[in-house]
This record gives sequence, structure tokens and C-alpha cells, in this order.
Amino acid sequence: MINRSLKTLSQMLAEKQISSVELTQTFLNRIDALNPIINAYIALDKEKTLAQAKAADARIAAGNAEPLTGIPIAQKDIFCAKGWQTTCGSKMLANFIAPYDAHVITQFDAVGAVNLGKTNMDEFAMGSSNETSYFGGVKNPWDFTRVPGGSSGGSAAAVAARLCAAATGTDTGGSIRQPASLCGFTGLKPTYGVVSRYGMIAFASSLDQAGPMAKSAEDCALMMNVMAGFDARDSTSLNREKEDYARNLNKPLQGLKIGLPKEFFAEGLDAGVAAVIETAIAEYKKLGAEIVEISLPNTGLSIPVYYVLAPAEASSNLSRYDGVRYGHRAEQYTDLMDMYCKSRAEGFGAEVKRRILIGTYVLSAGYYDAYYLKAQQIRRLIVQDFVEAFKQCDVIMGPAAPSTAFKAGEKVDDPVAMYLQDIYTISTNLAGLPGMSVPAGFSTGGDGKALPVGLQIIGNYFDEARMLNVAHQYQQVTDWHTRMPDLAAEGLA
Repeated sequence: MINRSLKTLSQMLAEKQISSVELTQTFLNRIDALNPIINAYIALDKEKTLAQAKAADARIAAGNAEPLTGIPIAQKDIFCAKGWQTTCGSKMLANFIAPYDAHVITQFDAVGAVNLGKTNMDEFAMGSSNETSYFGGVKNPWDFTRVPGGSSGGSAAAVAARLCAAATGTDTGGSIRQPASLCGFTGLKPTYGVVSRYGMIAFASSLDQAGPMAKSAEDCALMMNVMAGFDARDSTSLNREKEDYARNLNKPLQGLKIGLPKEFFAEGLDAGVAAVIETAIAEYKKLGAEIVEISLPNTGLSIPVYYVLAPAEASSNLSRYDGVRYGHRAEQYTDLMDMYCKSRAEGFGAEVKRRILIGTYVLSAGYYDAYYLKAQQIRRLIVQDFVEAFKQCDVIMGPAAPSTAFKAGEKVDDPVAMYLQDIYTISTNLAGLPGMSVPAGFSTGGDGKALPVGLQIIGNYFDEARMLNVAHQYQQVTDWHTRMPDLAAEGLA
């Protein structure tokens, strides 16, 4: 049951083989058993969840069901959900109960999906390992000594350990695709503006984008059909006609041109990961695709550009957490300024403070032109690289992450090493392009542990349907996306 696709679960619900309450309770029982160890969920409310499941069953009985009606979905704790604790992984919001729903939550509620709970994440989405969460790190279900990736690490672990049918995530510099690679499932970051950011707690507003995290490309397509759509409350939301993201899934790949950027296969890529990606590319050749070598010459600049622009936007967005309106407030202070300082010092973790300081610095008088403005100019060059690349190919492929999941604590004291985890994903956020990670196999590290590897697929603007087709066709001839961790070996399931 827990390994069934969303389409199959939907059919089972429609044919009364199982009720939404039974399906939801199956996942809740699994969460009860495994979450104390994996720490994927921050907030659970079984009463609310089961009430939604009962409502979904009534809707199915009345003949008003849609594909995701009654399906239990985990929601990243960056999305406001009315009446739910919404923390963004931070002490600053540890006791915040959202008074309204994010657009993404509204969209799932509208089709009768069930909210299983709010998943753990790096604090304010700042991190690549889910070790910056105020609520503790998340364990990778494939190896409890390793990280699941971040910032959407809770959703990633929940999908991988089958603690939900699917989950939502957000991707600012790779926070859906990198954990999808490290945990062995399919994750999609849509074109910027396709999914509304309303009610999604902001990190870097010009980069943040919500997307689906699920077992397969087909599952992601069904979720995109719900998540995408115009929202007038978000000034960056794009007013486009609704589309069926599953429409091209079965289209053959004959003649597809795949671009391989030479910069993605240079120094820094783990040899085992490279071998898995090369095998996946060979599979695409068998499916009729043509391989084209391309160049994205400014890829190496994406990390420094990102770590100027994202902290700059974060320093502005996080200025609202001052201890006055909502969020954590220090218990003892002498005056207003002291309250601001102590509340923020106590409420924010080390990584968030680091990025606020960097962001404030690059925006300060005398440094704005030298850092922020220059970074924006290089961002334009990165965009232009992709424009030129897509003149030669239909999609771009390469690794989603430079290595398999690393040990917890291994990079936590080395910010630069941590930041380099997103070397292959950040440029797509800077360009606003869609990208996804697809399970492509396993690589055995020095300790002999076989861990998942993700193949990254990058598309042109609004080309999600083609990307999902490319991923789906690969998943028809491979079974990597069906593999799940052997938690029984850990004595847990």
C-alpha cells in the first residue's frame, strides 16, 4: 500500500477498495512508529487530518472526487496552514499558529487532499542538510548516520520512508532536487512564478519556488496539476492558462536532444555519482535521444552570486521578526532596542544569523555596487548561458548533487563545503528555470554503503510537461524510483 503510486491509490479510493480514513490511518501509524527516530515531522494533528479524510470519503461517495481527493500529503513547514503550528524550522516561530492558508495549501484543500502534517526543514530554508532546524536534524532513511539533504529534508525523508503518499517542498537553490537525489525519489522545481508563493514564508523572494516531492514523475505531474495556478495575491505569480502536466508522459523520446554541460562533469564530482549519471545517459540513448555537449561557462560563479543575492533578500525578509508583532520575544530587556537585539539573537540560529549579516553587509552603503549590483549583472550572464544552451538542445542533464548523502556533522562547521552541495542546482534558480531530480541508481562510498544518486533534468521556461515526459519514459525502463529503504534491517518496519 505505502509504495503505490498516486494514480493507483486514487483508483483504489474510487473503487472503494480502501477508504481515505484507512489510507490516512496507515500513514499515521507508520509516522507514530518511525518519526521518533527519523524526525521528519514537526507538527501533527490527527484530529484535523482524520476529519479531512472523512470529508474526502464523503466527497468520493458523492461522486465529486478529483485525482488527489483523499490522498494523504505531507506539507513542508514553510507553508502557512490555518490552525496549524507553522514554524519554518525556527525557534523564532516555534509557537506560531498560522491564521490563514498558503495558496498551495488552499489548492490541495480544494481538491480534497488530506494534510498529514508539517515536515521538518532547515531553519527558514537555509541549509543543505536539515541540520539547522531548531527541532533537530532529520535522518536519511537509507542510512540513519547521514543527512537527507535540505532544506526540504523532512519532506524528503517522509517520501523516502513512505511516511506520506507525497509531499510538498520549496527550492531556493536546490532544496527540492538535492534532497531528492540524496533520498532517492523524484522532486520537481517549477519555473519561477508557476506556483504561488503566497503564504510561503519567504527566504529569498526572487528565488523561492514551491514544488512536488513524490515517488515518480507521474506522481509529480498529478501534484503539479493541483499546485500550479495564478494567484492575484502574489505579485510574482504568472497568469497563465491551466495545463495538464501529465499530457505528454507517454510521448516517445525519439529525436530528443539532451545537452550535457561540460562544467557539470568537471572536478568536484564524485566518481561513483558520475558513473551512475553516465549509465542513465546511456539509457536515454537507447530510448532514441541524441546527446549534445554544451557549455554553461558561468556555472562556477553561481555559488558566489547566490550567496550575495539570497542573503541580501533574506536580510530584508527576516527583518519583520523583531519580537514586536509575532514570533519569539526575549523575556528580559531594558528598552525597545534591547528587546529587538535579544529577541533576534535568541530566536535565530547560527546559519540564519550568518546569512543576515552577509546580506546586510552587501546591501550597505559603499558595498552595494561592489557586491549586490555586480552579482545581479553576473546573474544575467548565467541566464544568457542557458538561453544559448537551449538553442542546441531540448533538455539539459547532469548530476543533481556532487556526492551521495554525507554523514551528519561532516560539513556543519564548514559553510563553504556545505554551500558547494548546491553547485549543480543553484544556477537554475538564478535563471528561474524548471529543474528536477530523478532516481538513477546507487553509488557505493568508501564505507561500502550503497546510497541513492539523482539525475538532474533542466528544462526551458514552462517546459515542465516535457521534463516530466523525459523522466517518465526513463522510469518506464528502470525501477530505481520504486526502491525504498530497508527499514526492517534497522528493526523499525
